Amino acid sequence: QVQLVESGGGSVQTGGSLRLSCAASGYTASRYCMGWFRQAPGQERGGVAQINSYRDITYADSVGGRFTISRDNAKNTLYLQMNNLKPEDTAMYYCAARRTAYCSAVSAPRTYDFAIWGQGTQVTVSS
Repeated sequence: QVQLVESGGGSVQTGGSLRLSCAASGYTASRYCMGWFRQAPGQERGGVAQINSYRDITYADSVGGRFTISRDNAKNTLYLQMNNLKPEDTAMYYCAARRTAYCSAVSAPRTYDFAIWGQGTQVTVSS
């Protein structure tokens, strides 16, 4: 059974940093496209970043230059390093996975491309 478990969320002030982790089980992260998404209260879930099996990476325009997605194949874990956080980054952050090696050729990953989801981890940025 495939399971994705996020961790690393928390509360920080504007300009702070957090690193989110997504541990995968029953699934080999290095073989597939994986991504990070976020959802703020009252808003739709939107894509943040994605990485394919060849480590090609894309980011949503809103986080480019501040967030970095990476993957540790030995630990079967996906990461999202978030720097220079802003109040508008406040949201529940979700890890997601596909069953394809390649991601879609878009900047921000699309929710409907991903079939496997974690439970989410909350990030709150105060001004």
